[in-house]
Amino acid sequence: MSKEFGISVKKDENFSEWYSQIVEKAGLADYISAKGFIVLRPYGFAIWDLIRIYLDQKFKETGHLNGFLPCLIPESLLNKEEKHFKGFNPEVFWVTSSGDSLLNEKLALRPTSEALLYSIFPKWISSYRDLPLKMNFWNTALRAEIKSTKPFIRNSEFLWQEGHTAHADKKEAEVEVMTILYLYKHFIEKVLSIPTISGYKSNKEKFVGADYTTALEGMMPDGKALQLGTSHNLGLNFSQPFEIKFLNKNNNEDFVWQTSWGISWRLIGALIMVHGDDKGLILPPIVAPIQIIIIPIYKDVNEHLVKDHANRLRDSLVSLGYRVFVDERDEFTAGWKYNEWEMKGVPVRINIGQRDIESNNVEVVRRDNRQKSIVPMDNLSKEIEKIFQSLQSDLYCKAETFLKEKTKIITNFDDFKGILDGHSGFIVTGWCGNEDCEVRVKEDTGADIRVIPFDSKDLPTGPNTTNDVIRDCIYCRKKANKIVIFAKAY
Repeated sequence: MSKEFGISVKKDENFSEWYSQIVEKAGLADYISAKGFIVLRPYGFAIWDLIRIYLDQKFKETGHLNGFLPCLIPESLLNKEEKHFKGFNPEVFWVTSSGDSLLNEKLALRPTSEALLYSIFPKWISSYRDLPLKMNFWNTALRAEIKSTKPFIRNSEFLWQEGHTAHADKKEAEVEVMTILYLYKHFIEKVLSIPTISGYKSNKEKFVGADYTTALEGMMPDGKALQLGTSHNLGLNFSQPFEIKFLNKNNNEDFVWQTSWGISWRLIGALIMVHGDDKGLILPPIVAPIQIIIIPIYKDVNEHLVKDHANRLRDSLVSLGYRVFVDERDEFTAGWKYNEWEMKGVPVRINIGQRDIESNNVEVVRRDNRQKSIVPMDNLSKEIEKIFQSLQSDLYCKAETFLKEKTKIITNFDDFKGILDGHSGFIVTGWCGNEDCEVRVKEDTGADIRVIPFDSKDLPTGPNTTNDVIRDCIYCRKKANKIVIFAKAY
């Protein structure tokens, strides 16, 4: 393999450069001259597509229907919920002209869709019979990101999924918020094999316009937190200004209760960072565009025989539901191909040559630990399924061990600053609930409250982390009324 193809830095020595090289050399994305924008290449889009297909099915099973939204929003609509819009104003791209003609009203390129969609809801909702209204959208959002960009993590335009629902009562909306949060959690942990911490955002960090925000936070290998998904209870904060009302069963007029929720392609960034190694990507099987790569190993004299068997093996595995590719390229050596498909993170490699054909065996190699095994052809499907299950579980366990190692209970602010001055991580500590303390910690250390865990079982340090251990606010030393997790974040 040429030096240009392989990764030239180690993950634990130059994490940022390692990440950038994987994005480019694994064929996930490429850059254009406009800062903050990337082109998603077919392999990267295939990963996103598998994420979309999986989640889309889950949304449909829970009664959500897909729709489409335009990307331009009149300024007057955004101003209807002024507090909400103010939170996005610094990130908004504006369209002010069409050709040489100035527009009568500025149009915002969609940073989020609440104002646009909720201006339409009154046309669709008039009675309790129209509720719940549960919609989902697969689209893009645009938020000006010009200071610190990182592909899949911080972009000015990104692919995402956003759901919006309207309900007849408060309780139903609250159930929706938690249903979606745990749907996300199951997907991220069981499919992407990335452990998360779930809980509430602080009022300072919640979605602008929400009564409260629930979130899932992950730990990246450089010790920074990454928000992986959010689910918001919007209460009546949008239905009142947008006059989204309905006649209830008693023929009285009420405002609807609303939720919104979403994930984005930053999940691809998390996959790269959490599971990748110095050879490239490592993809969990469920979201791997190619789950099995078959490498035929031959000489001129037996080329046709080996390739024929490799393709018949592919067809057999495809018929069982696997995504399989045979690398028949003659211009590259087997070793070069091994390295290329390791870069792309294909979970399983099968090597097949004439001796394997004669013995009715193949060599199977796992991507995560490079473990090799000789497997009889008759037992291949069962063995691959076992490998997939083991790989999926092992990736999660490895990431969970790291998350726990990088989570510390800290009750002294000097120790708190010391950890964040060095290699960061999750810090479990006390907070009085005063926003001033939250702001001061951010100013002094660069860390903010990533999540307020629902209860002790949501803490990676275990159920023994209670107020018996953490009694005081980390900053003001007054009595703590919440246990929170601080971290520096992307």
